[in-house]
Amino acid sequence: MLSEFDLISRYFTRAPRSNIDHIALGVGDDCALLMPAAGTQLAISTDMLVEGRHFFPDAEPFALGHKCLAVNLSDLAAMGARPLAFTLALALPEAREEWLKPFSTGLLALADLHQCELIGGDTTKGPLNICITVFGETLPGQALRRDAAQPGDDIWISGTLGDARLALAAYRNELVLDAASHAQAASRMHQPTPRVALGMALRGIAHAAIDISDGLVGDLGHILKRSGVGATLAVDSLPAGTVLSRQPQAIRRRFTLAGGDDYELCFTAASANRAAVQAAAQSATIGVTRIGTIDAKSGLRLHDANDAALDLQLTSFDHFRST
Repeated sequence: MLSEFDLISRYFTRAPRSNIDHIALGVGDDCALLMPAAGTQLAISTDMLVEGRHFFPDAEPFALGHKCLAVNLSDLAAMGARPLAFTLALALPEAREEWLKPFSTGLLALADLHQCELIGGDTTKGPLNICITVFGETLPGQALRRDAAQPGDDIWISGTLGDARLALAAYRNELVLDAASHAQAASRMHQPTPRVALGMALRGIAHAAIDISDGLVGDLGHILKRSGVGATLAVDSLPAGTVLSRQPQAIRRRFTLAGGDDYELCFTAASANRAAVQAAAQSATIGVTRIGTIDAKSGLRLHDANDAALDLQLTSFDHFRST
């Protein structure tokens, strides 16, 4: 059986890399030391993933390692921040090498992709619980905040929505998918892609942004509340995922509006910036879709393809209310 320090040394400690100059001291001391570039601000976010709440007890460890960092990188993306480093706090029922090896491989592969270095953390014995704190940097005044949406702004979505929620519905036997469709949808649930490049490209173009983790209705609602505005959404223009697009309209609407686990960016920008938004998306190699408008009048209004009002009673995920 591995000891705590054997575990850290074998799976989570690597030699310092010469191409990463913002880490002065990483794993192995009482604190790590970061060196953000002069004149930048630190962006910091923490997410906790709990077995049985955020992932299934038999979750594949490689994908789980990817996802636990991806959801944190998605928060940096929503702020337009460049990833720098992260810490990992890990509670394990037991230190099993057959679990730790693929978990750390999935985690560190995504970290390397974004040059985001593991610089420390903690391990303990207990129910499986993964907590990551991520650090990024952005220029003063260029962070994409939730409180900056303006009346007349377009509302945009990156990528597609709803396939992750569709996969969850199939796992829960709420509906039936064939094996190939379920596997395709489940890949969006288990290994989301954080839109870091898009977030950085939108600095100076977008006004407000948020990543969609709990569902579009709820997450856009945070922007509306913080900005003191309302919105009108063209529900049938929402970009449904590849598998979800083949489902009946009622399911498409439900899962694109209130699905969760998408980790796409929802952002607002002045209508005069439409070409700039498209250019930013092209530079980040991800599609974007204009889905609505920010209004001066408070509240969220949902319209169908014929611009008729829809009365859909939908709520997003809430840790203390959802099951």
